[in-house]
Amino acid sequence: MTCDLELIASPDVAIHDLIQEQLRDFNRTILAPGLPTEDLAIVIRGSEQGLILGGLWGRTGRGWLSIELIFVPEDLRHNGIGSRLIALAETEGLKRGCHSSWLDTLNPQAAALYERLGYERFGELKDFPAGNSRIFFQKSLKPND
Repeated sequence: MTCDLELIASPDVAIHDLIQEQLRDFNRTILAPGLPTEDLAIVIRGSEQGLILGGLWGRTGRGWLSIELIFVPEDLRHNGIGSRLIALAETEGLKRGCHSSWLDTLNPQAAALYERLGYERFGELKDFPAGNSRIFFQKSLKPND
């Protein structure tokens, strides 16, 4: 087989989706075949029109809940919504057989919230972006025996 490489400076989201799906398919055959992964979403809906204002996106599989995205609109912050989103995701993760959860953030305020919720730092990329850090957290979802 021959091929060419092409740099696409402004790629379409369809390229991302194609590469991601191919990688997921490959990983399903190599890493714990037969163990399903499932997407998870918890949305924040506006009371009046029912529009989605934000929420949490994650995935469960291989015993882990991966929280990939969390967004709470500015005017709804500091009301416990972020904590509730995470608690709902953790509860669903346990129902799906997860023993642990992980997430990452660039936001120092979010990092403080995650630590209050029992998450422990396990990694940090310094200067990501310059002057900040990307911090990685994990938490056991099962009670200590």
